[in-house]
Amino acid sequence: MNRDTLLEILDLARWAPSGDNTQPWRFEIVADDRIAIHGHDTRAHVIYDFDGHASHMAHGALLETLRLAATRFGFAIDWTMRPDRPDTAPIYDITLIPSALPEDPLAAFIQARCVQRRPMAIRPLTAEQRAALVSAVGPGYTVQFFSSFGERLAVARLLWKNAYLRLTCPEAYRVHREIIEWNARYSTDRIPDQAVGVDPLTARLMRWVMQSWERVEFFNRYLQGTLAPRLQLDFLPAIACAAHLLLRPKQPQAGLKDHIAAGIALQRLWLTATRLGLHLQPEMTPVIFRWYVQANRQISRQSAINEGAVQLARRFEQISSTQPEDGFAFFCRIGYSQVPRSRSIRKELGKLMMN
Repeated sequence: MNRDTLLEILDLARWAPSGDNTQPWRFEIVADDRIAIHGHDTRAHVIYDFDGHASHMAHGALLETLRLAATRFGFAIDWTMRPDRPDTAPIYDITLIPSALPEDPLAAFIQARCVQRRPMAIRPLTAEQRAALVSAVGPGYTVQFFSSFGERLAVARLLWKNAYLRLTCPEAYRVHREIIEWNARYSTDRIPDQAVGVDPLTARLMRWVMQSWERVEFFNRYLQGTLAPRLQLDFLPAIACAAHLLLRPKQPQAGLKDHIAAGIALQRLWLTATRLGLHLQPEMTPVIFRWYVQANRQISRQSAINEGAVQLARRFEQISSTQPEDGFAFFCRIGYSQVPRSRSIRKELGKLMMN
């Protein structure tokens, strides 16, 4: 292998998904056939990155995307975690190995995979599509579908309540303020406002309100400021889809490796959906808030937020017929739609390199 081929593989792999397009990784070329991926997480300043789990899942998605990209150029990969590293800054050592196996069919969809935050068609998934999605995640996971109108309505109500917690939580506000790139169709390191999923008037109002927490509190308290975004971003899209999918590990997720494995599974699920002509939107906040509840940890300095999260977790378990100790890895909605006209893209490869 030469360096140019290695760079082509990395250039494709960088399209892996990450929470709010944070891209929590940097690449180091160690030799012509070896890469070190320097991972990090955002737990110190992002409420949604509970114990770094979301970032660790992104690392797993990156490793799977790298594996898929390598097959396009006739290589397999072997990866290990460098020992004695904190889980806040893991390093993954990658070796590329010549392989006679053909290109993985999912490699063709790496760049096409994207998020659809707007309403989608409610046409049901076919039995073949369901089977392909279940097969994609591997034997360590189950996929639970919520597809009938009643099930989608139950999820919509869950997300409606969840969105109220999200939009009234001061710790979450700091994240929301930073992740949107305004007046943008594409964003290399955030979410462009045109991809958020609200109408232009609501987007302009959101931009003005989000300039300070005092404005957010005023609008929420006196002008029902959460109603429009909750309706447009949560409730209506939850109804307008083919189904919601809950990815559940068969064994408890005990540490970094388990969340990496979940990230590998979710990327295969997402790319398979893209291959099937479907679009997907992560709905991770209820899962993440439930992680806090399971660990008996506070989300916010406001007690009402923490109490609401406990109620939300119990409702999620009722909807999914699960127990409080059961693990949830990934939650999303899926359906049919045109390709979104606006999306997050990625930092140029050069900006992700350490050498």
